[in-house]
Amino acid sequence: MKQIFTKSMFTVALMPLLFSAGTVLAQETSPAEPEYKNQVKWNVPAAFLKNFTFQYERAIAKKISVGVHVRFASKSKLPFQGTIESLIDDKEAYDRIKDFKTGNFSISPEVRFYLGEQVFKGFYLAPFGSYSSYNASGPFRFQSSQGTLDMPLEGNIKTISGGLYIGSQFNVSKRVGLDLFIGPNFGALSGTISGKKTLNTDEQNGLRSGLNDLEEIPMVKSKYTVDGNGASVDLDGNWPGLRAGLSVAFRF
Repeated sequence: MKQIFTKSMFTVALMPLLFSAGTVLAQETSPAEPEYKNQVKWNVPAAFLKNFTFQYERAIAKKISVGVHVRFASKSKLPFQGTIESLIDDKEAYDRIKDFKTGNFSISPEVRFYLGEQVFKGFYLAPFGSYSSYNASGPFRFQSSQGTLDMPLEGNIKTISGGLYIGSQFNVSKRVGLDLFIGPNFGALSGTISGKKTLNTDEQNGLRSGLNDLEEIPMVKSKYTVDGNGASVDLDGNWPGLRAGLSVAFRF
């Protein structure tokens, strides 16, 4: 009986040590789980383009996360007007639309594959899709026998695109990081802008002539109708682009 009691006491005394050893072994052989599985981000440079872009990202595996970008902007004049003018490469065509204002909303889901040891750290590849809606309004200028006239136009343009970007996240502290990314996207756009205004025959001909200049916009096709009550322009074409940014990330 004394011998059995002594062996039992010895076994009980060893249990904490055996448990600790098992825990250490499991930590060495099992993948490390991230301490935080969620991130929210704000793309700082986008604010200089009058866009507000936020992202939510969640870890779903050791090196994989899913997320969604949301971007919105109130209506304002076109950014980078000098660049737009050089792309159109036709001063008269640019003068017709330079006073247009646009606002937008966009949502972009993505999957991120981190190339380092764990999620939320180091280099990654991220395929993404994007849906955007742009509202536009402004005076379209054209020439008639009465001189320069304005035709008020307003409408919506929608785009669907996809792409891949490469990025890297740097951890500043336990909860704060910086996310730098860049990558191309490509898709399609479609939409209609229209306006109502009483037009005589000469004004209708002048407006048709002006709308012909929209063919100078690269990769966009336009189809228009003009009558005595106004005009309507249907747009469709390709939608190439480049996504880039520097986001501040907060983990929780």
